[in-house]
Amino acid sequence: MTTPLVDAARAAAGDPDRLYDAFVAWASERGFALYPAQDEAVIELVSGANVVLATPTGTGKSLVAVAAHAASLSRGERTYYTAPIKALVSEKFFALVEIFGAENVGMVTGDSSVNPDAPIVCCTAEILANLALREGAAADVGQVVMDEFHFYGDPDRGWAWQVPLLLLPRAQFLLMSA
Repeated sequence: MTTPLVDAARAAAGDPDRLYDAFVAWASERGFALYPAQDEAVIELVSGANVVLATPTGTGKSLVAVAAHAASLSRGERTYYTAPIKALVSEKFFALVEIFGAENVGMVTGDSSVNPDAPIVCCTAEILANLALREGAAADVGQVVMDEFHFYGDPDRGWAWQVPLLLLPRAQFLLMSA
């Protein structure tokens, strides 16, 4: 069963203005009015730009990530949500299933896999980095939403954020950090 946001995203068929209007209407129906930083980020994402979103905790980065996934669905691309820990990946998986429907969201971690061929995949950062190392620019990755991007500079784990940026040149990136 598709959801209203999935239907709106697919109906927009890559038209940035139509998608923006549909997303804002969807958010408004749920009682969300976009903050200026969210609005600017959403406009850039539906237009195909890469975005660095560094805002304090509680300022709506997750809503911007939802817009990013909708933009990717609108373009018929596969989108990945990454985070450093499985608990956060799992939390986002269930949140995205509520929004986009179970048939459109998958999860891949080091020890589990649910609907891995879905158009939206939630995974740990290392999973996506290993996919990028295996497949490079040929990987079926249209977009990446990297949560906790401040791990980029971590001496032990930063490689998992760096590798996709280097090896997935066709992907659109939303880099989020508090």
